[in-house]
Amino acid sequence: MAKIVVDPITRIEGHLRIEAQVENGKITDAWAAGTMFRGIEVILKDRDPRDAWVFTQRICGVCTTVHALASVRAVEDALKITIPSNANIIRNIIAGSQYIQDHIVHFYHLHALDWVDVVSALKADPAKTSALAQSLSDWPLSSTNYFKGVQSKVKTLVESGQLGIFANGYWGHPAYKLPAEANLMAVAHYLEALELQREYIRIHALLGSKNPHLQTYLVGGVSIPVDPNSQNALNADSIAFMLSLSKKAQEFVSKVYIPDLLAVASFYKDWAGYGGGVGNYMSVGEFPSDGTMKNMWMPAGIILNKDLSKVHPVDQSKISEYVTHSWYEYSGGDAKGKHPWEGETNYKYTGPKPPYDYLDTSKKYSWVKAPRYDDKPMEVGPLARVLVAYASGNKQYKDTVDAVLKKLGVGPQALFSTLGRVAARGIETLLLTEMMPVWIGELAANMKKGDLATHNGDKWEPSTWPKEAKGWGYHEAPRGFLGHWIHIKDKKTANYQCVVPTTWNASPRDAKGKRGPYEESLIGTPIADPNKPVEILRTIHSFDPCLACAIHLVDATGKEVSQIKVR
Repeated sequence: MAKIVVDPITRIEGHLRIEAQVENGKITDAWAAGTMFRGIEVILKDRDPRDAWVFTQRICGVCTTVHALASVRAVEDALKITIPSNANIIRNIIAGSQYIQDHIVHFYHLHALDWVDVVSALKADPAKTSALAQSLSDWPLSSTNYFKGVQSKVKTLVESGQLGIFANGYWGHPAYKLPAEANLMAVAHYLEALELQREYIRIHALLGSKNPHLQTYLVGGVSIPVDPNSQNALNADSIAFMLSLSKKAQEFVSKVYIPDLLAVASFYKDWAGYGGGVGNYMSVGEFPSDGTMKNMWMPAGIILNKDLSKVHPVDQSKISEYVTHSWYEYSGGDAKGKHPWEGETNYKYTGPKPPYDYLDTSKKYSWVKAPRYDDKPMEVGPLARVLVAYASGNKQYKDTVDAVLKKLGVGPQALFSTLGRVAARGIETLLLTEMMPVWIGELAANMKKGDLATHNGDKWEPSTWPKEAKGWGYHEAPRGFLGHWIHIKDKKTANYQCVVPTTWNASPRDAKGKRGPYEESLIGTPIADPNKPVEILRTIHSFDPCLACAIHLVDATGKEVSQIKVR
């Protein structure tokens, strides 16, 4: 029996450590440990609730808008504020563009190198690579000379001994199965995706005044004006600009991303049998049709025990967080979970100081809490959303999922896997590129009929607030269900708790010893070379971890870095 430690897991946001027990070439047990502390919730206490989104948005620098959206929704829920149609549409466009950019970055830049052997691309025949690419789609960058140029760039990097962005890969690992030509094609598209995502996210710069960390959110709507007759507001030129970028993204996703996904997946069908995880999936829905947070384009629901015959409703009152195996402590003891409205961020780290060989996993071993729904671990993210939509009978989702499954020659049960997560993210990206012009068109239609409101200020002034109020805001962020809970008392934030996607997925054991989704998904995974555990990376990266959201801010030596004081 051997124990593997991967610390840190790279190509993710934040610090994640995985310990895995290996017997007879397979993982038999696993532990996921977040190794930073998140302190944003402590910072928010006693602040103006209307400012919470500014602070929470900075929990992460990758999917930068998601905490801002969940935060304003939480305050709006507490104060019973309904936002105008334009504000809802603009938020949908911002969220949709974040999904598309984030998913493209994940597939190519954070996950593809777990399946693609970059150095193998040097052995490829550019002419055969061109033929392969042209057999998959009519994407214009598919000539022999084009792939020769990409191969030359890779050759220069390899011969220099400095692989740059391709450094530290397990190149030549026996688990890589793609032919050299497919590897060269994937490397070329990796480089193209870098440029596409940079260009596409200009939508955020237009709607949010900057990216990352948009500045135009407000409790009650958004601050950006809409006026077809003003050059200082969203107008016809803005609509045309966003539509042009949406067209570019749709072409790239349909002609490059999806064909690449299908091509890569066809060589790794065995991974439809690994990474199944806890078998429970949750989505709270997203992209509302109006400011009431009802009639979501992306449906809400829960799948239990991989049973697609029934979708259960979501009841946020059934959510609790455990700290039994987390470096926190609850007043009243750590054996019971707490609902986020009663949640606490009391930290007490008593373990060994890093660096360390192995964590004492029988005790507290992570800065990530353990969220549970009705005392069950839940996987959240693109796979959960696709499964819920598919089982709910959503026609757009069902038709696209069935088409992808047919091309791969597998059934719906193959979705419950590492490969299923990769496919679900691509399916979702394709559907969202189809929806972006729809939402942009809705904004244009409102402008045309003279509906220019972007903010509801009826309850903006604290003098109109009740003495005490509670609210929760939710958002299906690219990585999954994100929840913010706020308790407002005497016009100030009395308590604030965030339960983020990676907290759900990267959670340690709970009080009953139930593994979290990362931990459970690794059970049964084959390991070809314990010194190069690319298989662990494949499954963990398929979730797209963001530990900066799940945890935050600690110096590895235990030294205090800074203090943030409320004045």
